[in-house]
Amino acid sequence: MPWKSILAAAVLLASMSFAVTAFAGADDYVFEPVQAEIKASNVATVAVRLVHKPSGRAVADAHIIETRLVMPHHGSAEMTSAIAPLPSPEPSVFAFKAPLMMEGEWLLSIAAKVQGEAETVIGKVTFKVAR
Repeated sequence: MPWKSILAAAVLLASMSFAVTAFAGADDYVFEPVQAEIKASNVATVAVRLVHKPSGRAVADAHIIETRLVMPHHGSAEMTSAIAPLPSPEPSVFAFKAPLMMEGEWLLSIAAKVQGEAETVIGKVTFKVAR
């Protein structure tokens, strides 16, 4: 009889684990800046880390599919900057090169596909560029 109880408990735990995994989605991830302040440069490096919020672990196997770097201006048109991928300086860090000569707040919009997730993970990361 105790084996039936143990088996039932194991089945219940496994099904609960499956339910949590089945309902995971793009909202379970967040992009974070590696450095929130970047030195102004014609070849500045912008780096972000993708984190799985429930586990707190960095995600290394994501594929970046879209990036956009802008300097928002309140009341006028925003300024867009070119951005190009760089080799990753460490696992789970996604780095980019951009000409960031103007000081101020910059916004990186980024989209990624994460292995095992049906939805695209979309995030916005703010950086401060200073001299």
